[in-house]
Order: sequence, then structure tokens, then C-alpha cells
Amino acid sequence: MKHWVGAFRLRTLPLALSSIMMGGFLAASVNAFQWNIFLLCVATTIFLQILSNLANDYGDSIHGADSADRKGPSRAVQSGRISPGQMKAGIIVFVLLSLVSGVSLLFVSFGVDWNAILFFLGLGILSILAAIGYTVGKKPYGYAGLGDISVFIFFGLVGVMGSLYLFTKTFSWQYIFPAISCGVFAVGVLNINNIRDIESDKKAGKFSVPVRIGKQNASAYHWMLVLAGLASAIIFVSMNFVSAIQFLFVLSAPAFIVISRNIQVKPSHELDPYLKFMALSTLLFVILFGVGQLIAF
Repeated sequence: MKHWVGAFRLRTLPLALSSIMMGGFLAASVNAFQWNIFLLCVATTIFLQILSNLANDYGDSIHGADSADRKGPSRAVQSGRISPGQMKAGIIVFVLLSLVSGVSLLFVSFGVDWNAILFFLGLGILSILAAIGYTVGKKPYGYAGLGDISVFIFFGLVGVMGSLYLFTKTFSWQYIFPAISCGVFAVGVLNINNIRDIESDKKAGKFSVPVRIGKQNASAYHWMLVLAGLASAIIFVSMNFVSAIQFLFVLSAPAFIVISRNIQVKPSHELDPYLKFMALSTLLFVILFGVGQLIAF
């Protein structure tokens, strides 16, 4: 069991929950929050994130990205702690858990509104396919350097605006700005991971963004992601300004600056701790942003 818990990579869960919490905070700021919807959102997101982690473990081991040259923690399949067959079974289990939780969420949120259910079910299936297709299959899109786009879409736009719609049943374009913040910070976590693995990924033919542009440019790219995330939050608050407390999220900026600076100056093999630091900083940003909105409204 401890090998499975390790393969779940629990340290990635704060990042997965950030977009759902952002959606929940935004819903609460307009008096639309419901605990049953929120908890089902959390469960579905956790199942999808673990599914993604298991598929990533399996896919990278099969394709050779998880080799002895990899600088991060050893993976379950690559180390032999879990066999490829067992990992496939684990992936199937979490596909089913994601579907059961997701369908339950849709019926709780929409009742028998089949148009809404079918639309969000389609998004859910796309999320499952994206989680698996990142590293699994003959042409995994993560190996083509498209992981950043996928993370931005599902951890940002879909995660925030999708969960918010489940509460409010309405769409407002202004919420794209906090969604962008969550999305680019999530891409930042992936970017750190890919900078850390730049040498082993290059050998395995995994052409991530850092492999394509090099560590120095990838470090500058990280600064751009952080600044875009903070700027998007500032734009949203400026559009909905009521009180200076709405800028409470600015207190998280020093953490992002420290991370970005260390990515710039430290060698790739020393960057693993900053994955967790970036994920927790994103969660801190979301909490401060949400609390600021709730106090103001």
C-alpha cells in the first residue's frame, strides 16, 4: 500500500485543489456556494489528479523518460515497486472512480438538465483522456511539448470556470482572469518539473518546453508565468474593486519571487523541492485571493 500511496504523489494534490477552491471562493462571493457541490468537485479532482499521476508514472517508464538519469524521486514502475500490469489496473480503477464521482456531481448540480449534464460529461471525458494521453500511447502529447497548454486549460480555465458554473449556473467573462492565474501557476509547476528533468527528457525524446528552449529561457518563461498570474488577479480585482483587502493575495508574491529566482540560479538537479513550494504557493495565493473577496463582499 505504501508503494501505491507513493505513486499517488500526494504532494501534487494542493495544486489540483487550487482551481476548485478558487471556483468555490468566487461562488461564495456571490452567495452561490454549496458544500455538496464543492465536496464532490474536490473528490472528482483528486481522482483525476491521481489518475494523471499513475498514467504519468506508467507512460514515462514505458517510454524511457523515467530512467536512472532522472533527477527527481524514483517512480513506482521504473523502480519495480509496482509492475506495469498492476499500474494499468490502477489507472482503470481511477478512471472509474473519476466517472462515478463526476457523474454524481453533475446530477447534484444540474438535476435532470441533460444539456448541461452532457456538456460537462464531455468535459470530464476530455479531462480523463488528457490525464492519460499526456505520457501514454504511441504519440503522447507531453512528449511533443504540449503539456503546458493542457495544464493551462484544465487546471485553469476548466477547473475554475467549470467549477464556478456548477455553483452559479451562469457564465461571466470577467472570471477568466482568476482562471488564468490558476492556469499559469499550474504551468509553472510543470515547468519546474520539466527543467529538473531536462537532461533525462532530452535523452528519452520528450521535447518539453525546457528541452526545446533550454534552461535559461525556461527560467525566463517561469518569470513570465508568475507575472502573468499576479497581473491577471490584479486586473480582476481592479474591475471589481470594493476594498483594498481584495489585494490580500499580493502577500503571496514574495514566495513566487523566491521560487523564480532560485530556478534561475540553481542547477536543474536541485530544483525538486521547488515543485512542492510552487504548488503550496499557488494554494496560498488562492486562499488569500478568496479570503480577500469574501471579506470585501
